[in-house]
Amino acid sequence: MSANILLVEDEPAIADALVFALQRDGFRVSHCLTGQAALLAAQARRFDLLILDVGLPDQTGFELCRALRAIQPTPVLFLTARNEEVDRIVGLELGAEDYVGKPFSPRELILRIKVILRRHAEPMAASPAPAPDDEWIHEPTRAAIRFRQHDLPLTRSEYLLLACLLAQPGRVFSREQLLAALGPQSEDSTDRVIDTLIKQLRAKLRAVDSAADPIITHRGFGYSLKRSS
Repeated sequence: MSANILLVEDEPAIADALVFALQRDGFRVSHCLTGQAALLAAQARRFDLLILDVGLPDQTGFELCRALRAIQPTPVLFLTARNEEVDRIVGLELGAEDYVGKPFSPRELILRIKVILRRHAEPMAASPAPAPDDEWIHEPTRAAIRFRQHDLPLTRSEYLLLACLLAQPGRVFSREQLLAALGPQSEDSTDRVIDTLIKQLRAKLRAVDSAADPIITHRGFGYSLKRSS
C-alpha cells in the first residue's frame, strides 16, 4: 500500500523508529519536528494521512490539525503521551480517525493506518452488502456506510458506532455497549465520548438530508437506530 504520509513528531527516537517501519512497509514519509514545518510541507504537496503528535514544541497537535485541515481535508491520526478523556474528546470533535497513546507498537500502528487508508480509498469492486433498511448500505470490506445514496465521511470511531446501531435497528444500546463496540482503545473512555460521536453522526446525516434524524435518544438508557417505516 503506497501512500504519502506526513509525520509530525518531535521525539527523534519515536520518529526514527516510525519512519523506518512505515518506509519498510512501502509508505512515502515526510517527517517534521514542528507544526510550522508541517504547514509548509502541506502547502508544498498533498498527503494521504497526517500523523500528529499532540505535544509539539511550537503548538498543540490539535491546533495544527485545524490549520492543516484548512489546507487539505486529509485523515488524521493523533499520537500522544497523555491519555486524558478531554484529549480524546477534542480529537474526536476535530474529526480524527484514530487516537494512539505512547508507547505503542509500530506494527499495530501500521495496521491502524492501513485501515484508515482503505476506508478513504476509492470504492472496491466487491458488491455492497445491503443493510436491513433500504436507506442504508453497509460495505464492511471497505468499512464504509452509505445513507440515501451518499457516502458518509466517517472517522473510525463514528463508523464502528454506526455499524453497531445499523446491525440491529430498533435495539436500544447502552453507552457502555457502544463503547465496547469501539474496541480496546475505548476502555478508559466515558459516556461523553459516545455522546460526542452521536452528535457528530447526526450532523453528517443532516448534511445529506436536513430533516434526517434516524438516531433516537432513549434518556437514561442509550441510543437506537430508527427502524424503516
